[in-house]
Formats: sequence, C-alpha cells, structure tokens
Amino acid sequence: MVILPPFPTLQNVGLSGVLVTFSNQLTEPANRAALAFRACVDAAEIHGVLETSTSLTSSFIRYDVALIDSATLKKHLSNLLTHQNWGVADLPPQRRLWRIPAAFGGVNGPQLDEAAQLAGLTSAQAVAMIAATPVRVMTIGFAPGQPYLGVLPDKWDIPRQSHLTKSVPEGALVTAIRQLIVFTAATPTGWRHIAQTAFRGFRPESSMPFAFRPGDELQFVPIDAAQLDEIRARDTSGNGGAEIEQMA
Repeated sequence: MVILPPFPTLQNVGLSGVLVTFSNQLTEPANRAALAFRACVDAAEIHGVLETSTSLTSSFIRYDVALIDSATLKKHLSNLLTHQNWGVADLPPQRRLWRIPAAFGGVNGPQLDEAAQLAGLTSAQAVAMIAATPVRVMTIGFAPGQPYLGVLPDKWDIPRQSHLTKSVPEGALVTAIRQLIVFTAATPTGWRHIAQTAFRGFRPESSMPFAFRPGDELQFVPIDAAQLDEIRARDTSGNGGAEIEQMA
C-alpha cells in the first residue's frame, strides 16, 4: 500500500526533535513505515542525531542542536524518504515471535463475553480468532514496556468502555479499537479485560527492562486457569511460559 499525500509529513517538535508522520490514522502500512523508517535513520548514522523512537504511525528523531540544525536534519530525512515506498518496506531486523500462554474468560478475562458480543462473535470464536492472529508490537507506550499490539481484523474495531475499570492486574490482556495490550502494571483502563497472562513486560531489575521491542510479534496460546496458576508458581524469568522464536 502506498502512503498517500499529504503524508509523510515532517514537523518540528520542541527545540530538538523532528516528527515524521506517515498517516493520521492507524493502518498496517503506516505502522510498518514508521518502524522501517526509524531503522533506516538509525542505520544512516546522521551526525547529531541522539536517539529515535516510534509511535503507532510516526518516527521521532531527537538531535543535538549544537551539532545539526533542524533544516539540515530535515533535508537528510527528506532524502531518506525518497528511497522507497515505506508502506511496504521490510520491517526491522532482529524481530522475535513470542508465543504467550493466556487464560481467557472467567475470573481471568471477565469482559471476554462482552467484547466478543461487540465483535459479533461467540466467546469461543473470539478466543479462536485472537489465538490464530499474530499481532505486532506496533509501539511501546502509556506505561514502561507496555506494548500496543495489532492490527486485529475489522470485527475487533470495538470502542473503549464509557467508564473505567478501576484496575486490571499486571499481565492482563485487554482489547479495544482493533488492538490488544498486555499491561505491565496494575492500572485503571477503559479497555476490556479478556484474558490473563503471567508475563512481565517491564523488568526494572534487568539490564533490558523492556521485554518487547517494536516490530516483535506476539501470538496468544489459550490455556485454562489451572495451567496459568502452574506457570505463575514455577516461572521466575518473567516470560510467563512464553516460547520465543527469532524471526529475522
């Protein structure tokens, strides 16, 4: 898919940042473009660039104003943007596939039935569809290490709740607007809690505190409540029984 005009756009953010935006709405090509372009900027090693990051549809570049000015940086970035159609670009290397056990429904997913009904599915169909759909870590945000995952099929374009759930636990799998999140800490949310994992996405004691990287893929493996309890009892890694496969 082509990134359509007026995108991509470049705009200054504060005194030392440039935001490259590929769409004003979430699509797979726009997210792909943001991830791939960030990797391209990193590989280009532009003098004065300090760090890069991504959101759902944008790449952010922070720079040292003593080493490069905004106009010069934008010229470099504009040149990189002409190199290819970023909407079909290869995703960054060193991605991983995480197969994460998740207990759906019941006390571990108290809003599964409601979410399934909004998607026009039975609860069993909803679990089967999610289990069969690998989802990409599109960005990390809201809380340390917390992944926004997608994009789910159109059926899952369900709204957030009109009220907040007071708290969902760490490892909760929630859904809204064709996305999933695995919560990295107990927190209030307007997204619907459909399953529970034993996964710890934020590990402040580790040299790599964020378990996921943008571009990783996740697939959820349905288990029952007893299996979840067993994983919690024996797992000390934080991976919650996940299997990890190197993709590229």
